[in-house]
Amino acid sequence: MDHSSEPSYGLWGLVVVNSLVFIIFAFSFAKPQSQRDWRSFSAFSAFLVALFAEMYGYPLTIYLLSGWLGSHFPGVDFLSHDAGHLLEVMFGWRANPHWGPFHVLSTVFIGGGFWLLSAAWRVLWANQRRGTLAASGPYARVRHPQYAAFVLIMFGFLLQWPTILTLTMFPILVFMYVRLSLAEERESERAFGSEWARYAARTPRFFPRLGHPRSDADSHHHA
Repeated sequence: MDHSSEPSYGLWGLVVVNSLVFIIFAFSFAKPQSQRDWRSFSAFSAFLVALFAEMYGYPLTIYLLSGWLGSHFPGVDFLSHDAGHLLEVMFGWRANPHWGPFHVLSTVFIGGGFWLLSAAWRVLWANQRRGTLAASGPYARVRHPQYAAFVLIMFGFLLQWPTILTLTMFPILVFMYVRLSLAEERESERAFGSEWARYAARTPRFFPRLGHPRSDADSHHHA
């Protein structure tokens, strides 16, 4: 519960600390190496900074929507931290927003995203050392689990604390990740040839199929 005597915004130290904690945490899992890796990671980092700048620094979204919010949700102090969880407020959750349905669901997406990022990196790193195609673990389910992980984490934060800026950034970053994934696929096709073609035929790009991953035999049978 927020206390009126305690400031909810202008806490730029928390902006810096939270941004660094999540960026470093993500860096420890993603370990960007190539220029493309750094581009995707930098975009993800910018999303986090924009998020925490509004969460603890300056509530731009609250100010821009103050008239609409005040008329539709009278009696709510939108300059309190709890009211910044806009989805909880808009759907009538009046208890602690950190236990609200959207916040709980956001924790699932964020935690799952970081788990996927970590699991994907272990497989990718091992295959890069051997010079082989990453096709096991998360890569047996989707061709780009690391990009999928970044999207899951960002979507989780949107459920928790939606802002105009991050809602605008999200589709732009998703589009960027799709373009980066296509560029990666062209490089993998040049490097691994028919092995890549078989892998791509049986493995979806971003959305895993239900059931067990298809084998090479399955892809030949359905060809």
